[in-house]
Formats: sequence, C-alpha cells, structure tokens
Amino acid sequence: IVQTAIAAPQFSTLVEALVAADLVTTLEGTGPFTVFAPTNDAFDALFVELGVTKEALFADVPLLTSVLTYHVVGARVLAADIDFDAPITTLESQTFTIGSDFVITDASARTSNITAADTFATNGVIHTVDKVLLPVLD
Repeated sequence: IVQTAIAAPQFSTLVEALVAADLVTTLEGTGPFTVFAPTNDAFDALFVELGVTKEALFADVPLLTSVLTYHVVGARVLAADIDFDAPITTLESQTFTIGSDFVITDASARTSNITAADTFATNGVIHTVDKVLLPVLD
C-alpha cells in the first residue's frame, strides 16, 4: 500500500502524513488492508476547513493517527464487494458508510466521493477519495 502511494504523486501529502504518524510500517504489513486514500487536494481542503497548517496537524500525532487510521479497513474490500449503506468499521474503530453512488458519509456527517477504485497493492487495495474523512474527534 505504501509503495503504491509513494509511486502516485497525488498521494504525496498522504505519504508525508503516514511518516509523521509513524504508520508506514503498519501499512507495509501483510494486511490485507483497504485504504480510502485522500489526494493532496483533499488534504489542502482539510487544512482550510480546520483552519490549521499542514505542519500543525502533522505535529499533533494522536489526532493525525486517529484521522489516518479512520481511512483504513483491516480487510481487502473491492468496489464490487462494498455493502452499500452498511457501517464499515475502520482500524480507528469508528464507522462510515458508502452509498450506491460511491459517496462516503463519515462519522462527522461529511461526504467524500470515491473518485478511483480498486488500485491493487500487494497487501490490499486503494480507493482514491476527494475529501479527508473525519471520525468523531474528542
């Protein structure tokens, strides 16, 4: 998963975030994993939405870890296998749903679109999303 993300320029901010949160080794594990991967543009929009800089968010490792693990499912879930409108539990332990239109509704009632699905990696699959998903934050 990580090597696939590194190879795609649109995920450079995600890769930086994974390094900052010390999650690279986890996502290089055997998996399988499904990662709903936000693009660089999605992260840029999040920084504006939250009113924080990239540096400030990445320095808050507990928050960053929570946000990033909310994008990961501990199973390989291909687009054809998605159980629409059913809660999907993430590694972060909160859930989100995906509608038949491939729109994700996160725990904070925000929506994100799956813009590319089923990018295969040796230990799972990546679905590209156009907005960073947010769990309910403490």
